[in-house]
Amino acid sequence: MQRLEIPFECESPDIDESQIEGETPTQLVLRLAEAKARVIAPAHPKSLIIGSDQVAVANNEILTKPGNHNNARIQLAKISHKSIIFLTGLCVINTTSNKVQKDCVSYTVHFRDLTEDEIERYLLKETPYDCAGSFKSEGTGISLVQRFEGEDPTSLIGLPLIRLSEMLRNEHQEFPLIPD
Repeated sequence: MQRLEIPFECESPDIDESQIEGETPTQLVLRLAEAKARVIAPAHPKSLIIGSDQVAVANNEILTKPGNHNNARIQLAKISHKSIIFLTGLCVINTTSNKVQKDCVSYTVHFRDLTEDEIERYLLKETPYDCAGSFKSEGTGISLVQRFEGEDPTSLIGLPLIRLSEMLRNEHQEFPLIPD
C-alpha cells in the first residue's frame, strides 16, 4: 500500500483459517480474503476495506506455513526442482455502498534443484517459518528460483497491487502519482 501512496491502517482479523472439506485452494483464499475484510468492516464506516489471503499449492496440495525450521526444511526439499503456484485471494469492500469486489491472482514459482546445504543456509538467513511454502521472494529466497511466471509479481508478497489498483480505481480511489 505504501507503494501506491494511499494512506491506510492495518488490522489483523481473528478468523478461523481452516480449509472446509471439499474446498479448492482458490475457493479457500477467496473465502478467507472476504471473511477478513468483513470482520474489519463494521468498525470502519465510509471506508474501503481490503482483505487478502494466500496459499501455496504444489501437486494439488496446499503448502501451509511451516511454523518451524524442520518443517520448512522438509517443505523446501519437497519442492526442489518443482513448481508451486501461489494463490492470493483479494477482496475490497466499500462500507458506504456495500459493494464487494473479489478476485484470485495466481503466480507460479519454478524452483531450481536445491541442495540440502542451500536449503539450510537459506532457512538460517531468512527464517521463513510464517510464509506459505517456506518461501520469501523479497530476500535471499530469490536465489532458489529458476524462473517466475505470472502477471503480478507483487502477489508473491501477499498483496497483488496491480489487481488491487484496478479494484480501487473501480471505487474512484485517486492515486497521488497518476495524473488525470
